[in-house]
Amino acid sequence: MKNFSKLALLDLFIASGAFVTSCNDDNDDRVAEPASLYAKLGGTTMVADPNNPSQMIEQGRLSYRSVVDSTITLIVSDVLDGSEGNLGEHFAPVLSEALSGNSTNVAILSKNLTDFFSANTGGGATNTYTGLRMGAAHDPAQNPRMGKKANDADYDKFIGYVGTAAGLNGVTDPELIGEVVAVLESLRAPIVQE
Repeated sequence: MKNFSKLALLDLFIASGAFVTSCNDDNDDRVAEPASLYAKLGGTTMVADPNNPSQMIEQGRLSYRSVVDSTITLIVSDVLDGSEGNLGEHFAPVLSEALSGNSTNVAILSKNLTDFFSANTGGGATNTYTGLRMGAAHDPAQNPRMGKKANDADYDKFIGYVGTAAGLNGVTDPELIGEVVAVLESLRAPIVQE
């Protein structure tokens, strides 16, 4: 995946949002609604769930889950490799359980993140998020699954992981990546607490 600066991606997103298509009916002055990010990632089209082929899943939700799971894998890989500046301390409670063979909280983390993004980017009534608010979810005093508060550098690294994970899952369109970055940037204030 090409490396794009967050500002360039955000600029691309803002510029692309300025172009809207009007309806073809000359008697109708309505402007077509831009597709939601969820719709752009596959929307409500039902597909076989690769994790459970006997079940169906919305393509938009599957897209988010795939990127979320790849992001978690990238974070764990950095921890296991001992990479400097890894995010292991932030996820230490979850990672220690996973490394001892208990993947329950990793599954909960994946589901919560998938629910959050699906519900808040146009996933509609079939996707709801019932987890903690962002500030509480990222405060170890309120969420025992968090090991440490995040600073801006940590969050920048997380956004980088998401971008890499998106590329690994076939999301390489700069406009889509810009929209994902814009969503992540809109969450910076409640998540960065240090």
